[in-house]
Amino acid sequence: MARKSSGMQQASISEFFEKNKHFLGFDTLPRSIITAVKEAVDNSLDAAEEKRILPEISIEIRKTKKKDELVLICQDNGPGIPHNSLGKAFGSLLFGSRFHSIRQSRGQQGIGITGVVMYSQLTTGKPTKVISKIAKETGAVSVNIGLDTKKNKAILSGEKRYSFDESDEYRGLHWVGDHGIRIEARIKAKYQRGKQSVYQYLKMTSIVNPHASISFKLIDENNEILEADSWPRVTDVLPKDAKPVAIHPHGLEIAILQRMLRSPSKKPENAEPAISRMTNLQYFLYKDFSAISKAKAKEISRKAGLHNREPQRLKFEDAQKLLSELKAAKLPNPDTECLSPIEDLLIKKGLSKAIDSRFVSTVTRDPKVTNGNPFQVEVGLIFGGDMPADQPIQVLRFANRVPLMYQQGGCLLTKALESVNWKQYGLEHPGGRGIPKGPAAILIHLASTNVQFTSEAKEALADNSEVMHELEQAMKEVGRGLRNHLKKSVQKKKAREKFELVNIILPEIHDKAIAILNEEPVPLAPVITKIMNAVFLEEKVEWEPDNKVTRVTIEMYNYTARPRAYSLLSTWPEREGVVMVDNPLGGRREAKGLWNWKLATLDPGCSTTVSFTVSGLAKGDWTEIDIFFRGAGDIIGATKLDEAILAEMLREEEASVEPEEVMEIVPVEVNEVEVRVEVAPEVPSEAPAEVSPDIVIREEIKPPAEPDEGWFGVGRGEEE
Repeated sequence: MARKSSGMQQASISEFFEKNKHFLGFDTLPRSIITAVKEAVDNSLDAAEEKRILPEISIEIRKTKKKDELVLICQDNGPGIPHNSLGKAFGSLLFGSRFHSIRQSRGQQGIGITGVVMYSQLTTGKPTKVISKIAKETGAVSVNIGLDTKKNKAILSGEKRYSFDESDEYRGLHWVGDHGIRIEARIKAKYQRGKQSVYQYLKMTSIVNPHASISFKLIDENNEILEADSWPRVTDVLPKDAKPVAIHPHGLEIAILQRMLRSPSKKPENAEPAISRMTNLQYFLYKDFSAISKAKAKEISRKAGLHNREPQRLKFEDAQKLLSELKAAKLPNPDTECLSPIEDLLIKKGLSKAIDSRFVSTVTRDPKVTNGNPFQVEVGLIFGGDMPADQPIQVLRFANRVPLMYQQGGCLLTKALESVNWKQYGLEHPGGRGIPKGPAAILIHLASTNVQFTSEAKEALADNSEVMHELEQAMKEVGRGLRNHLKKSVQKKKAREKFELVNIILPEIHDKAIAILNEEPVPLAPVITKIMNAVFLEEKVEWEPDNKVTRVTIEMYNYTARPRAYSLLSTWPEREGVVMVDNPLGGRREAKGLWNWKLATLDPGCSTTVSFTVSGLAKGDWTEIDIFFRGAGDIIGATKLDEAILAEMLREEEASVEPEEVMEIVPVEVNEVEVRVEVAPEVPSEAPAEVSPDIVIREEIKPPAEPDEGWFGVGRGEEE
């Protein structure tokens, strides 16, 4: 008897998302336009950065005469797409160059822009018009793109070619340069203003992409501009180019390892001797994973008892042994070349551009690894200005430089924020639960080669213990910066008020007294000094537009009854291209980003000035300094230097410097016994000896004082 058909059919990925468009972020009309803009902008930024082009992106939203129907126009100056690749790029779900690549990028799943094409077709029945211009071609190509959901394939129609002077329609595109992409999609959507709007999304995008110029227009059905704004770039420095890397063994899962074992890298013929001596399994470990050296590959394979086994022939139990040894192995941190963090300076510039404030604290944590994928956490906290003090702080969430607009409560970034007791850092946080209150905004950014979202809409991050820990530590660091700032501000305010009060009241009392007693005036400075009984410091960081330099002035006053001797230390943005100039007192470099001046003894009632100028920065690049001191007695406005933390910093700095002459370690196998031979590199006999500029005569360092608050003053062992 013939078997009756079950009626079961396989659905394509396009059909699935067609019926479940909410997975892609098209669940409501207001959210649909934000999702469409987001996917278009992500593509534009990724494409431009990949070709090292400073992005110019314009977003235009046009209302139509049909209710809740909008036309989205996105145009960029990226490299463009060859016409024979347009169908795959815009009309195939899960098609892309980044899914199998371990590097940071905005688009990872190959869903985004094709989802917009599909949603346009589904809701309005219209294809998406794409105009592409690549540099090597004299004209552009225009094509209408739809989606065959059963075959997950593009439907192309209306292909047309333009030259620069033949079409009024084309002349209106106003290309920046001679290349780019223009997308026109008609979709069912509704534009709204507020925190969850296209305007807010573009503003947030400009904060974490300070190298991009972004413009926006909202136009009604009568061609009237309803809303318009632009966010020019504040830096010409492109983000670091993220390079693909091999997977890191820590956090690796058994299924992934088994898949890798089935098709391992093969040793090349005529390989170097060190490679030829490796077994196939050793070569697989060395070649297919990051952070595993030749020696470490041999060690891991021997400890697993699989030294001479072929990778393809390993059984499940063997793979488990190998995985156990991979996880237990002491390996370097993941290669950071695959990540492109925003970095502290640009976070400050981005935040300061968008939000008026008085204080910014930022931190970029060292890269870590989870599930075999490197990640890096960045946090910026901005305080003061016009932000309301009685409202919850503004939370700006980002993943790989992309704003997260929805599902804030269910996001890992928000959970990490709520887990910190912000009350101890100066913000109102009733019960230590929820989002704290205060005149502040916090930026939280996760850079990763594989961001784990809660859904395909990419609006919230899934729980992860390793990422959670890094986020908490980063937030505590910026919190300590805020606490120190507030403490210094209070101290300075009190000292200033006391000084002003004494200088107003005491002279009046003095003048009346000598008038009544008919006595000669007496010097008031010693009296004021005795009343104040403090060493007070004020600093200014000012931009000089004429010379395009940043000038720092530090004034220190001794309002105590005895002479004081101090060393002052100031932070400064030490990096390539930034130079300290016009430094009258000289001083010396204490550590990276820290300069030391040993001051002459300051007599009672006297003051001294330390000043220096820094070149190689733009306006707004550097607006805040931290000042530390060595010496007896406190200084209001400065922090006692924690020598233990300084010593640790110097050790880390020393370890990060690669020596000019590296001893090559050549492994030689003799009867299964590894012999290590050190071979010194050849040095020309005429080569002059070099003296390191960082070698200085250090003054005697006293035992570490009790930790105070601040960069070097926060107790490293503080339990929070």
